[in-house]
Amino acid sequence: MGYKEFVTRSIEKNSEKIVNLSNKIFDLAEIGFREYKSVEAFVELLKTEEFSIEKGIAGMPTAFKATYGHGKPIIGFLAEYDALPNLGQVGGCSVFSPTKENKDGHGCGHNLIGAGAFAAALAVKEYLKENSKEGTVILFGCPSEEKGNGKTIMAREGVFTGTDIALTWHPFDNTSVFDYGTLANVSVFFSFQGITAHAAAAPEMGRSALDAAELMSVGVNYLREHIIPEARVHYAYRDVGGIAPNVVQGHSTVHYFIRAPKSSQVKEIYKRVIDVAEGAAKMTGTKMSYDLYAGLSDFVPNHKLSEVVHESMKEIGAPEFDDKDMELAHKFFNSGTPEEIEAKKLAIKVKYGEERAKEFFEKPLDMKIPPLVWGNKVLAGSTDVGDVSYVVPTAQLSYATATIGTAAHTWQMTAHGNTSIAHKGLFAASKALALAAIKVLEDETLLKEIRNEWEKTFDNQYECPIPANIPPRLND
Repeated sequence: MGYKEFVTRSIEKNSEKIVNLSNKIFDLAEIGFREYKSVEAFVELLKTEEFSIEKGIAGMPTAFKATYGHGKPIIGFLAEYDALPNLGQVGGCSVFSPTKENKDGHGCGHNLIGAGAFAAALAVKEYLKENSKEGTVILFGCPSEEKGNGKTIMAREGVFTGTDIALTWHPFDNTSVFDYGTLANVSVFFSFQGITAHAAAAPEMGRSALDAAELMSVGVNYLREHIIPEARVHYAYRDVGGIAPNVVQGHSTVHYFIRAPKSSQVKEIYKRVIDVAEGAAKMTGTKMSYDLYAGLSDFVPNHKLSEVVHESMKEIGAPEFDDKDMELAHKFFNSGTPEEIEAKKLAIKVKYGEERAKEFFEKPLDMKIPPLVWGNKVLAGSTDVGDVSYVVPTAQLSYATATIGTAAHTWQMTAHGNTSIAHKGLFAASKALALAAIKVLEDETLLKEIRNEWEKTFDNQYECPIPANIPPRLND
């Protein structure tokens, strides 16, 4: 039996438990660092499959490590399972229908990521067992990708050390290998402390913390002209000091996100933003403090490992969506106002070209695997998988689990999460991941090539963007 046939048999044999796990996590919809029931769903299944479980790793109660086998090579799969706040939505419903029992929802498909990683790990475990092979498979349970950067903490604490390769995937509206990087970022709170006073009777006695926050915003807006164009600096006021205009506000807080294609670039821009904040404090006679809440590194795909993943995707093929899937996809595609639908069509034309766009308008589900094309592309988003890629050779893929034009972090993405469309993408992704892992497991020369590329790329230069003195933000 060939590798492809083996993983296909394994995943199809276990399809019911895989779907049940995905749907259970979808229904639980627990946000970052609170995924207690979701983790228990994983642990219960993994124990029945002979994995040894270590929970609460890296100081995070909802992080875990499930291991099967012994010796080298060590194959790691990355599972996610945290939901997003206020994105609860009835599954399969193409009109806005928030869930009543839980306001949160899987608007980024992490229920599918976790179940797919579990399925791939299970297939590799069965391969090791049936063939009496030496090797180890680890399912890393990674909490709070959306807000607390669980993998970044895990990388900092050495959880992935010794792993030979790491594989994962992401649900999207399209299918591809990640032949691009992602943005590094830091999340920082800047606070100003001033002196309250009567704004009319004694303004000279006050020192406005709100003025300081506003001046910081002005300064950062001017700074944007003098940083690389690929960088992003955005902010939100978290504390404006009160609601009374006749009081000089004595406190304020602004939350900043700083993003750039490389961690080193974020670090440099971050220092300049701090300088702006200090200047705003001096101009207003206030005191400034800042608190780095979280951060993550850019994702750097391992080319050799990604090529193995791409070959495996081509062997497995794209999901075979049927007429019912297309009928539902058309409902999602045509939901919204006429203006929103036209904007969606225009975006698809710009991204894919006129000819491909016409195909999508007729059948709005991605059923092709595009060629692997390396370049300097960077996705305008961030993921803590980046920190894993700095410490372990890493590759990831995406399979279509939603109608073309469906954006992540929306109720529409949540609505796809327990449908046949999503499950077919899940099965294809888990098969491709397992197949790629077995190929590496069976080819020592290939593993050396993967490792050599990673060593040349990084040369042990990882510096975690979250300093060692900052614990996981478990209660925020």
